[in-house]
Amino acid sequence: MGWFDRLKQGLQKTKQLLQTDVRDLFKAGQILDEAQLEKFEAGLIRTDMGVAAASQIITNLRNEYLGRTVEVANIWGTVKSTLKSILIGENDVRWDRDQPLSPLKTAASKPTVILVSGVNGVGKTTTIAKLAKLIQTSGHTVMLAAGDTFRAAAVEQLTMWSERLGCPIVTKPSGTDPAAVAFAGCEAAVKEGVDYLIIDTAGRLHTQQNLMKELEKVRRIIDKQVPGAPHESLLVIDATTGQNGVNQAKQFSEAILCTGIVLTKLDGTARGGVVVAIRQQMGTPVKYVGVGEQIDDLQLFDPDSFVEALFAEG
Repeated sequence: MGWFDRLKQGLQKTKQLLQTDVRDLFKAGQILDEAQLEKFEAGLIRTDMGVAAASQIITNLRNEYLGRTVEVANIWGTVKSTLKSILIGENDVRWDRDQPLSPLKTAASKPTVILVSGVNGVGKTTTIAKLAKLIQTSGHTVMLAAGDTFRAAAVEQLTMWSERLGCPIVTKPSGTDPAAVAFAGCEAAVKEGVDYLIIDTAGRLHTQQNLMKELEKVRRIIDKQVPGAPHESLLVIDATTGQNGVNQAKQFSEAILCTGIVLTKLDGTARGGVVVAIRQQMGTPVKYVGVGEQIDDLQLFDPDSFVEALFAEG
């Protein structure tokens, strides 16, 4: 199954919500009124795209079609163009679909350091493995650093992935200060001359204040070892958590100075509108999406393809 088909499949729940609303509310030949718009706005919010985005879409529909005869194709056209305008920022660089690493900033000299954060259960460790695979497939070397030292299972899982991928990994005993792992990872990456270093971080929420200070410390250590690093601070968010995931992510973003989002578990169970909410509420681009469990299921996020997949037949 190709990327676009997998994306359509991952957005199935969102498509059903939208298409049912349009089919039920907007009948060809009817006059568009406020009651229809209010009901459609409620439907848009149910897709997890957020109140602000839904309001923007409804405002555009109202300005263009209120009191006019409904043409469903025109409704879809306005919804799609509004979503694309939200997802594609004015200063965004359009990424090259044929260059999967194009969303990532590259250091002037090796290594390019990528810091990865996210709450427990979002698929952070698997995402790191998928990103490492993308880097390898693009012809570069990569090293991992297992900084989630408070969860032995996380270190074990990342070590397992490093063995499968055939890439080196830096680990420390359980309970070690994560900043020490970041320090050792940077030191090893510079010494061995690898192209990319990906550093995992702890994802505990119940000690939130301590975690934020810990993440800030990790950032300082990385910058001290590799000036200007981390070059990317990626935040992993589970698409199935919807608006709650966005709220949690805001606190992580402040601590790691987030440069991009990786959205996981966009597999048909999620309401994909959360992509829109993330972009609008956080002002941070979604750089990659996970559309399955396989190692090659991490894909570069393309706003145009995403919106088109939302409204594609089948």
